Amino acid sequence: MKKKPTKERIIETALLLFEEFGFHAVTVDRIVKESGTSKGGFYHNFKSKDELLYTVHDSFITYILDKAEDAYNRYSTPAERLYETVRSFVMMFEMYRPHVTVFYQESIYLSEEYFNTMKKKRDRYKKMMFRVVAEGIECGEFRKEIPIPITSMAIFGMTNWTYKWYKENGKYSIEEIANIYADIVMNAVLTKEASMKPEYKRFFLAETIEL
Repeated sequence: MKKKPTKERIIETALLLFEEFGFHAVTVDRIVKESGTSKGGFYHNFKSKDELLYTVHDSFITYILDKAEDAYNRYSTPAERLYETVRSFVMMFEMYRPHVTVFYQESIYLSEEYFNTMKKKRDRYKKMMFRVVAEGIECGEFRKEIPIPITSMAIFGMTNWTYKWYKENGKYSIEEIANIYADIVMNAVLTKEASMKPEYKRFFLAETIEL
C-alpha cells in the first residue's frame, strides 16, 4: 500500500493528538514520532506548530465557504441556496469532524495573524447566510416574521453542534442527517405557498425516519 504524503500524515496525527491531549501538551517531537516522519519533513511543510493548527482550521472553513459560494452561484432561488448550504455544511463532518473538534477546543491558541485570517473567512460565511435569509424574506419565499440574524444563528447553532455527537458508525449516515437537518430548516423558514411548490418537494423527507 502506498504511504500517505508526509503532510497528510502529520495533519492526521496532529488531529488525533490535539483532540485527546490539547494543543499545548503536544510537542512537534511527538507529532513527528507518532506520524513516522521527521523534523525536516515537518518544517518543510509547516513553519511552526501554530501554522499546523491554522492549516487544520483553514481546511474545513475553506471547504464550507467554497460550498456555500458554489450553492449561491449555481442556484437561482433563496430556498435552493439555503437547502444546499445547510446540506453541504452537515456533509462536511464526514471529512472534517476531527478538524472541527480541534477548532472549537484549540482555536484560542491561534496567533493573532492566523486568528484574524480565520475570522475573515468565518465572517464571509456568516454574511452569506444572512444574505440568503434576507433575500428569501424579500422575495416572499421565507416567512417575513422570522428575524434574519436569529434565524441565521439558529441554523449555525444547530449544524455546528453536530461535531459533538456524530459518529461514523452511528445509526444514521451523514447524508441522512444532512437531509433531516435540511428538512427541519426548510419547514421552519418557508412560507406555506413556497413549501407547496412541486420543485421544492425534494427539500423534505419522503418517508418518516425510523426512530
